[in-house]
Amino acid sequence: MSIIEIGKKRRKGRSVQELIGIKRFTDYGLLTNKGEIIFFQVSPTNISVLSKQSIEFKIEKLKLLLSAIPDIEITCTDSAESFDNNKAYLHKRYDEEQNPKVKQLLSKDIAFLDDIQLEMSTARSFVFSVKCKSKNPEQVFQTANEVEKAISGEDFDIKRMSKADIKRYLGLYFGTSMNGEQMPDVDGVQYINANEGQEA
Repeated sequence: MSIIEIGKKRRKGRSVQELIGIKRFTDYGLLTNKGEIIFFQVSPTNISVLSKQSIEFKIEKLKLLLSAIPDIEITCTDSAESFDNNKAYLHKRYDEEQNPKVKQLLSKDIAFLDDIQLEMSTARSFVFSVKCKSKNPEQVFQTANEVEKAISGEDFDIKRMSKADIKRYLGLYFGTSMNGEQMPDVDGVQYINANEGQEA
């Protein structure tokens, strides 16, 4: 077997966890192949009652703040699961369906999903992630405190995300589940524990 074939075989055997670079959870965030990442959930304070000028000023302050913090990234995700695939399926079924009564039911289902999606359109989650390359746990903790203090000082509500929060965020980000916080730390570990209980 050649070196190229061995390399291909190894790549095929890699898990999703390895492909996206995640190693494990830490006390402060997530350890990856490129260092530790700390996650913060950030939301503007009282934005619904602010004037347009005040919001623009807040955006400018945030831009200056972010330019002063190295290795920071922002992700905006829905706070709930997307219904786009379900809606596409229902539209396809509606176009193919011949029975008028079934078409009427499908039309109601589509309208129902539209209403839910409209209600959730304002439920956005802003996640700030800070990469800590080549830092020990004490330095990571210090970085987390500095970022949290800097952002909260500009009138933004900031919360350092717990393990459950990060799991939920990853579940939404990768489109797998809206209940990511319920996922086990190690895939399949719940079945091992169940089998151990049966043997006992």
